[in-house]
Order: sequence, then C-alpha cells, then structure tokens
Amino acid sequence: MGSRRRITLALVALVALVVGGWLVRDLSTGADTPAPESGLPVVALSALPAEAAETWELIRRGGPFPHPDRDGSTFGNREGLLPERERGYYKEYTVPTPGSPDRGARRLVTGSAEELYYTDDHYESFVSVDTAR
Repeated sequence: MGSRRRITLALVALVALVVGGWLVRDLSTGADTPAPESGLPVVALSALPAEAAETWELIRRGGPFPHPDRDGSTFGNREGLLPERERGYYKEYTVPTPGSPDRGARRLVTGSAEELYYTDDHYESFVSVDTAR
C-alpha cells in the first residue's frame, strides 16, 4: 500500500473518530459541562427518574399537582446553591419517590427565566436539567 493511501486512510479514520466522539457526547444522558451561570453539572431530563419527567410535564401543563399546598411554592434558595435571585424567582415542585410515606427528598426547582434544577437529597445538591434531552 502506498504512503499516500495510508495517510488518506489514517485521516479518514481520525475524522470518523472525532465525529463519533461528538455523537457519543451529544447522545449521552449523563452530566455534561457545567451550566454557564450556576456552574452546576447539566443532566438530561431523560437521565433523571421517570417521576421527574412526569413532574416536568405537570409543571408545563400547570398541574394538577399531587401536593397543591406545596407544589409551586416559593423556593428560598437558603442553601445558596442556585444563582442568587430576588425572593419569588424560584418555585419548587415535588418529584414523587415511590414507596416514600411522605413527599420524599426529590424536587424540581424552576426559575423565572425557565431554567430547571433537580435535587434528590432535599436541597443538599442540585443539577441543572436539560429538558431537550
């Protein structure tokens, strides 16, 4: 095989490897690079528990919510883990935990600018949620 042909094959293989890497990264459902403003990891909605996607659909439809006295209430961000905003900017919603005798620890928190955050440990940590994936 001529050296020109080997170089061409090597370049084609390199391009295929790079394109394949981009596709795998874009199709992954795990954490990606941090969200620009919050610095939190970004996770695809599809990577969260199924109940999170169901809660997101309820939010989009405006309810009805399983805990109407609590869902949609102001989230105060007292932990300071989300970007600082004026009071009332964030709203919280229960993500049901199967088998839990109470509301459980899982929540979706929305921001007025349509950002979405998820916690599964009752506000000790958050991820930013990519609802398009």
